[in-house]
Amino acid sequence: MSRFDVRRDAKLKQLATAKPFVAASLCPVKRRCGNPRCRCAQGQPHRAHVLTRKVRGKTRTLHVPKELLPEVRTWVEEYARVKRLVAEVSEAGLAILRHRSIARMAAAASRRTSPR
Repeated sequence: MSRFDVRRDAKLKQLATAKPFVAASLCPVKRRCGNPRCRCAQGQPHRAHVLTRKVRGKTRTLHVPKELLPEVRTWVEEYARVKRLVAEVSEAGLAILRHRSIARMAAAASRRTSPR
């Protein structure tokens, strides 16, 4: 097993520990409720958070209640971690392919140049 295989397997083990995640961005927004007597009508909008994501090329938003904000924030962070790990596993796989193809070419070259 090469060092590339070891690196890839280590990343796969990290990926196996994935917790719940959501493929979306958490965005703070400022909103007005429409009540003419509310503070937002005088220029102090309400603060909220929404999840944004792409669905068939269109941005979709979903309101996140205040009480769920800490949990949703960890889901978004976990998705970023999983996405990074998937990219690292992919790079490790490409490194394995490069390493093995170079080794095969070197072995083939040595067979061609060795006296018989």
